[in-house]
Amino acid sequence: MTALDQVLAGGDAGSPRLARESGRSLWQRSQQQRQGKFTRVNVGRGERTVCIAAGSLVAIQGLSRGTLSGILSAAAGAAMIARGATGYCPGYAAAGIDTNRDGLSTEAKTYQRGVSVDEAFLVNRPAADLYSYWRDFQNLPRIMSHLESVRVTDERRSTWTAKAPRIAGGQVSWDAEIVRDEPNEVIRWRSLAGSDVDVVGEIRFIAAPGDRGTEVHVSLSYMPPAGRLGHWIAKLFGEAPTGTVREDLRKFKAIMECGEVPTLVGQPRGTCTGQGKRETA
Repeated sequence: MTALDQVLAGGDAGSPRLARESGRSLWQRSQQQRQGKFTRVNVGRGERTVCIAAGSLVAIQGLSRGTLSGILSAAAGAAMIARGATGYCPGYAAAGIDTNRDGLSTEAKTYQRGVSVDEAFLVNRPAADLYSYWRDFQNLPRIMSHLESVRVTDERRSTWTAKAPRIAGGQVSWDAEIVRDEPNEVIRWRSLAGSDVDVVGEIRFIAAPGDRGTEVHVSLSYMPPAGRLGHWIAKLFGEAPTGTVREDLRKFKAIMECGEVPTLVGQPRGTCTGQGKRETA
């Protein structure tokens, strides 16, 4: 008899009632999964194996105690077994985490598990001008606030260096390649295998109706070195990706339309007393 069988059957020690309830709960979860109530597996294969093994040990040890704390431990073990058996974790689902990456390409893994941002802006310039500026990746640090530098190595490859929280080392770099390049329409890039951070990015230039310029659509997906935890840490440091990309596009719009990014530095500002004060750098 396996450890899982002992938990389901109740074993010789512990509470038979708890064992029956644990077994019933597992059976119900498996039935729900067959009926499609669990919409998808969000726990990776290796993690599921660990959950079943560890959950079985915790449940058996809990049942062997015959105490309230043991019963609670057995219940926790049964939950771990259910997590491994079904491949579904409600906590992961609530937090938007998915560690199930079996059968996915590197690019699909980044989109599924990483942080995705989609933003769009209208820029009053022809698509050709916008494409030409963005296609030279060395211009991007002027636009994207999290970037420190981009060094172009050849026609399709480049090395990117970005800022990172001090707790993550303060800096992170990766090599990227252009995977799609349609002049004046779309540029798509992704990080190379083995890079410190997985990135997939795309920018599209669509002519706006009525000669009102160009719609610029940016999609960015990335997986920080620390996974989702890295994203949460970044948010604590004021680096929420959606807001960052939105501000970056505003800077891009300002540079392309005005030639510079507007700033209050050096400009007078009013006070509650009506006296102006000049901001200095």
